[in-house]
Amino acid sequence: MAKKESRGDQVRKFTSRMNGGRPPREVEPEIEKLDLVVRGGRVVTPEGIHELELGILRGKIVAIAPELTDNTFQTLDAAGKYIFPGIIDAHVHFNEPGRAEWEGLAHGSLALAAGGGTCFFDMPLNSEPPVLDSATMREKRIMAEVKSCTDFGLWGGLVPGNLDRLAGLRDGGAMGVKAFMCNSGIDSFGRADPKTLYEGMKRAAKLGLLVAVHAEDDALAAKFTAEQKAKKKFDAKAWLASRPVEVELAAIRMALEFAGETGCALHVVHVSSPEGVALIEEARANRVDVTAETCPHYLLLNDKDVAKIGAPAKCAPPIRDEKRRVALWGELLAGNIQTVGSDHSPAPAEMKTSENFFEIWGGIGGVQHGAQLLMNETVATLDQDWPRLAAVLARNVARRFRIDDRKGSLAEGLDADFSLVEIAKKADVIAAEDLWTHHPISAYLGRKSRVKVTDTYVRGVPVWANGAVASGMPKGQFVRPRVE
Repeated sequence: MAKKESRGDQVRKFTSRMNGGRPPREVEPEIEKLDLVVRGGRVVTPEGIHELELGILRGKIVAIAPELTDNTFQTLDAAGKYIFPGIIDAHVHFNEPGRAEWEGLAHGSLALAAGGGTCFFDMPLNSEPPVLDSATMREKRIMAEVKSCTDFGLWGGLVPGNLDRLAGLRDGGAMGVKAFMCNSGIDSFGRADPKTLYEGMKRAAKLGLLVAVHAEDDALAAKFTAEQKAKKKFDAKAWLASRPVEVELAAIRMALEFAGETGCALHVVHVSSPEGVALIEEARANRVDVTAETCPHYLLLNDKDVAKIGAPAKCAPPIRDEKRRVALWGELLAGNIQTVGSDHSPAPAEMKTSENFFEIWGGIGGVQHGAQLLMNETVATLDQDWPRLAAVLARNVARRFRIDDRKGSLAEGLDADFSLVEIAKKADVIAAEDLWTHHPISAYLGRKSRVKVTDTYVRGVPVWANGAVASGMPKGQFVRPRVE
């Protein structure tokens, strides 16, 4: 009979896996004094949850083990809390320059940090001008380096007329380029018609540049919208009926076909339906380089919630029925959805007010509470399900966008990006005064949660501490994909 492994042997194997196969570092009394040791918490990783301590020096994790005896300038007591890897939100609209009155880099990044986020990728719209070339990317990067309190990456755009600028976006450090397969609602960010999308993917494949798509078929969306308006129906129910799931599926099919033919790396953002996930999984099985992203609101809300909440819950693709919501959770926990992003897309209150639901600006403000609410939904099964959340909110994002040499995991040599999460006995109600976004508008107001992020550290420096804004916050650093 094989000898049963001791707990010590199991922990040593686990820490070796986390450190890239290297054995845990032997602690020597003579080594350089650490800046910070995080003690007493339970570290959440995609591999499991374990009682480990983190040693941090000059913004990096330099030690991770069951017990660290290094000399340290500071200790962070995480007793009774979970140490979660810094969330990387690959899908936000912080809108600067040009539309800071909708949301800004300072407000947006702080709200992200209050929810456990340490890095975001800002979309090329709704900035004005949008990021369509190296010059506009450079302008936004300089602005974010001044205003953001978390690290950040930037998306470029793929629109008619800018194919010859994709190389400049790649060289400027773009995480990828985003294309809308339907009307974006922004005049300066045109729809990528099939020819533009195909040629753009072909060029992106040669450049090693990932393409993300907003997958809704423009013609079908126009058809179903016209049908509702012809019936003189303009309420939330009519809006949902104007965007049935087939609008999404038709666009996903086209994008997958183009990705397979061109060899382009494809990322389908905000997938709202289990049918969409199934199409992507089938393509992955056929060796198409594609990943699926969904958003917290598709996992937390259903169509009846949209009717009840109103304008703050309008988005495209729309929130689906309860059966699809539950099935989407199943796909997430089965590992068939690779990443989760907030698609934080706020607007001023006057743009979210109209008797005609079709005229309301679509977009959900969820950068602060979306991930926390996903954790709250899985509190009863956290030992099983929080590792999956650590994968889709951090590790998988870093891998897909080629920044896993710096971020995405709690491991030696990587940036010390993490949050402390506690589970209260009594749930708190999310209120408007809790929001750090520019406008206190959220589809999650009134929702209860036992999960709370108490601290968030970016490269070993607190941005959010003891449930409040930390003093001496860091300036965000620009993050770019490594060259392969």
